[in-house]
Amino acid sequence: MPLVAHNDLPTFDKLRREGVRVLQPDLAGHQDIRELHIGLLNMMPDAALAATERQFLRLIGESNPIAQFFVHPFTLDALPREPSAREHIDRYYESFEQIKDKGLDALIITGANVIGADLSREVFWRPLIEVADWAHENVTSTLCSCLATHAVLDFRYGQKRIKQRRKKWGVYRHRVVDHAHPLVVDINSEFDVPHSRWNSVDPGQFTSAGLKILVTGDDGCVHLATSPDGFRTVFLQGHPEYDTISLLKEYKRDVNLYIDGEIKVYPPMPDNYFGDFSAAIFREYRSRVDRSLAQASDIPEFPEHLVQNLLHNTWQDTATAVVGKWMGLIYQYTNIERRKPFMQGVDPDNPLGL
Repeated sequence: MPLVAHNDLPTFDKLRREGVRVLQPDLAGHQDIRELHIGLLNMMPDAALAATERQFLRLIGESNPIAQFFVHPFTLDALPREPSAREHIDRYYESFEQIKDKGLDALIITGANVIGADLSREVFWRPLIEVADWAHENVTSTLCSCLATHAVLDFRYGQKRIKQRRKKWGVYRHRVVDHAHPLVVDINSEFDVPHSRWNSVDPGQFTSAGLKILVTGDDGCVHLATSPDGFRTVFLQGHPEYDTISLLKEYKRDVNLYIDGEIKVYPPMPDNYFGDFSAAIFREYRSRVDRSLAQASDIPEFPEHLVQNLLHNTWQDTATAVVGKWMGLIYQYTNIERRKPFMQGVDPDNPLGL
């Protein structure tokens, strides 16, 4: 159940202040429970690097299995980084070579801030394939988030993501469509999930690849699916790890891009996220920004302080439940001799007996 602060990653202190249980290694050594080692391949841009650590570590730390979680963050050297982010990575992250040498029980691969539909043109393409293929053979289960889902569906299943006319951005209602699968059994049958993406893999593509669809949105989009065996790879298109204010921060970033002239059209507000009062504040702010730009006067301060306490989180409990069930399956189906993907006698092609 608790995270173990096996290094001095600052995220551990931030989670403690939030009330998440984090053990020191000496105390963890006296706990008579098993440990699980979870890799976190963090591909997010510099500004979101630490926040992404915190979001996924929180979900892991609040999950239910009786285990101690050692989380091992790493990234891809091919991704360009500013000096401050590079210093953070050099100090707190492990290399992929170290990860391979030690082994993992499970792996989480984050998304990345890429708009273009063709991922094979990105600098991380080949290194990401190397990590995902290694994990497929050596790790009990891999959880792919958003862009990582699109990448794996592309290079492993030949399903390329499709650019949408409009960014899917906001909080959307979803429902469970396969109630018998262990990842979703007994969770809320309907729940919200944040999304933030220009590209999509549609349900027909998941089906053509032989994947198991577990959760879909009101518009039919796939949020949660698994590989044909039901467990080896877990796919997410949404962002259940998001903080309550994550979409607010993204909206602020996009507004600033408009102010700086990097985008020509004022960004829309995220769907189903702001209440009427907050939306009115941001409509007024847009008018003030456009007026200031026209008059070449000072830009007013972004009014996040007026709305951040009015935002509601309607997804965190279900996200924690799903990750908790994923951790429970990893605990159950990882051999007691750590680093062996499945227990003796379990069919690796159908470990859950589905």
